[in-house]
Amino acid sequence: MTAEELLEKLDMIQKMKSETATLEIKSGEHGCPKHLYDTLSSFSNQDDGGVIIFGVDEDKDFQEVGVYDPRDIQKKINEQCLQMEPVVRPLLTVVERNEKFFVSAEIPGVDIVDRPVFYQGRGRVKGSYTRIGDSDEPMTEYEVYSYEAYRKKYQDDIREVPRAKFDGLKKDLLAEYVMLLKKGKPHLAAMQDNAIFDIMSLRKNDEATLCAVMNFSPYPQAYFPQLCIIATVVPGNEVGVIGELGERFVDNQRIEGTISEMLDGAMQFVSRNMRTRTIINSATGKREDRTDYPIPAIREAILNALVHRDYSIHTEGMPIQLIMFDDRMEIRNPGGIYGRIKIDQLGKVQPDTRNPVLASELEVLKITENRYSGIPTIRRVMQEYNLRQPEFLDERGSFIVKLYKYEKAEQREKAENTDENGLILFCKTPRTRKEICEYLGLSSITYAIQTHVMPLVETGVIKMSKPDKPQSPKQLFYSE
Repeated sequence: MTAEELLEKLDMIQKMKSETATLEIKSGEHGCPKHLYDTLSSFSNQDDGGVIIFGVDEDKDFQEVGVYDPRDIQKKINEQCLQMEPVVRPLLTVVERNEKFFVSAEIPGVDIVDRPVFYQGRGRVKGSYTRIGDSDEPMTEYEVYSYEAYRKKYQDDIREVPRAKFDGLKKDLLAEYVMLLKKGKPHLAAMQDNAIFDIMSLRKNDEATLCAVMNFSPYPQAYFPQLCIIATVVPGNEVGVIGELGERFVDNQRIEGTISEMLDGAMQFVSRNMRTRTIINSATGKREDRTDYPIPAIREAILNALVHRDYSIHTEGMPIQLIMFDDRMEIRNPGGIYGRIKIDQLGKVQPDTRNPVLASELEVLKITENRYSGIPTIRRVMQEYNLRQPEFLDERGSFIVKLYKYEKAEQREKAENTDENGLILFCKTPRTRKEICEYLGLSSITYAIQTHVMPLVETGVIKMSKPDKPQSPKQLFYSE
């Protein structure tokens, strides 16, 4: 960071008066803060890194107080960076303004294989932090494990399952799998079935592996009670809403069995809890039945959760959640995005596979294609249904897919006919998401903001009160 850029940062702080996901503010007026390790860790553990600026006192309404000694504080910052594992290498910049000195420390994000960066004095589990909004939060044990699992390429899908004897698996399903596996593979076809069970990781030391249990056991939940799907229908748009008769759930089911059986059970649950409308196809003039959501999108979303969820001991007590709201459906999957891929790359680049053996078994059984086509399929069929694009979220150990229903015809028509200039004029007074949604006459706040407001934000016509915290619940949108 140049001196000019640091001065610009100071100006921005005075205008914004807040910290961000990549900006931490420290006073440093009376000495170097003694505990920088939480921010050093959290910034190092995110792709964009972050900047710590010393010389501004947040407790005094972000007053510029300057640092006590620019040379000594740099020395002490470096000393604390040396106590991190791996060592943090900050880029330090000093600038003077109004006879006061300010120091910035740019903390680079480290490669995923070197994470988590942690404070040696507290150890890997207790000394690792992650940045949540403008706060440094201790990593959970699972978050720490997830980095290690990727770095060391743990294969939880082929870990041995105590008590699960291989002889207890369904022999007819195993025979079908081996038959399909041998097709077109002359080397495998020449092998005995028992040898195949071992080299394909279905069996270890006479015990079944997790992937074998999840695909071939008569009842996988005998060993893993929570490796199931909890499906619910909520009477409203948020969990906790009570229905007219005082009910919390319109429908509620625990779906168990093998992966194939859970997929079928989940599809049956969704089918009985969504409407089927009859429409006239404008292209063919024929009557067609149309469900609230396209069936292929639902199937791919549920199958992705079953195949790509985390099957480690850290999450084996967490079921997949399938929640149907009035306006949308959510599939919540234990285990965040695996490896290097980012949310905006989903469906565009080939990802790392968390459970390669499990996925391969399901491919052989013709349950999944295993060609990374799931998310592109979801996007395509949602577009063909004239529905808004799905949302994919990665939230601290959970991957969430949101599929939205069709807006009511009169609401969509009102929104489509809303004059853009009218929305801009409406935002002359700073507005909340809810106020804008009500102005547009839509039921989905997320749809209203993404479809009608964010394009105007991107062009600069409408601005956000907290541009560095776009998801802030206190966000306001305004036009000048």
